[in-house]
Amino acid sequence: MDDRPIGLFDSGFGGLTVARAVIDLLPAEHLVYIGDTGRYPYGPRPLEQVRRFAAQITAKLVAEHRVKMIVVACNTAAAAGVEPVAGVPVISVIEPGVRAALRASESGRVGVIGTVGTISSGAYQGSFACADPVGRVQLTCAACPGFVEFVERGETDSDQVYVLAERLLAPVVEAKVDTLLLGCTHYPFLARTISDVVGRDVVLVSSADETAFELRALLAESGLARGTPGAGHHTWISSGDVSTFRRLGRRLLGPEIGVVEGWEPAPA
Repeated sequence: MDDRPIGLFDSGFGGLTVARAVIDLLPAEHLVYIGDTGRYPYGPRPLEQVRRFAAQITAKLVAEHRVKMIVVACNTAAAAGVEPVAGVPVISVIEPGVRAALRASESGRVGVIGTVGTISSGAYQGSFACADPVGRVQLTCAACPGFVEFVERGETDSDQVYVLAERLLAPVVEAKVDTLLLGCTHYPFLARTISDVVGRDVVLVSSADETAFELRALLAESGLARGTPGAGHHTWISSGDVSTFRRLGRRLLGPEIGVVEGWEPAPA
């Protein structure tokens, strides 16, 4: 039994999809979530800068909150690479999503969409190559700049985001994929619009649930599960405006978001 919390972080609100999955699957676990809304979006930033941001956040989670495990609930940060701090295990959202997409696809034609930083890093391409060494999958990747900003503003079903989706998802539609991996934790909030554009017969895969399942397995294997009845305590931290985080966060995740703590990171 380990009463320490689990740390999660994202550039903003996207990682709340992972937090939601973890809360639903592991309701007894304490969570500390950091949304780096003061520095979002990560997607257009150089990966080296994103790595520095991630190092700041993981150091804070370990030093101030004594987390027992860290979930990188941001695909761009995961693609940039996050190093463990003081031996605390780190879980990425990339590999669980890839495995889920491979299981879902019948034709082998799989699409991945993500931020410019994630797609250009080659992280998903490399992960698919490792998971599919025989080359069964025909992979189509597309960067979707602008999607994150719509979610961060709370505009998840506007006409403008639909028009943008039609343009950005054209390569995926042309490739006739049967499975589309949402390679950014913000994108499940746009699932209805994305599905309308690519077709309802295309399976949309979010890595949030798969990451939660992997987290549960690792907690059990390592003996780090809390193992105590009753709901866990959740701490919410934002580097941006805390009132905006609380308002939009409650809309996107639910009533579990109460008090939001502010954090002003040092320049990195």
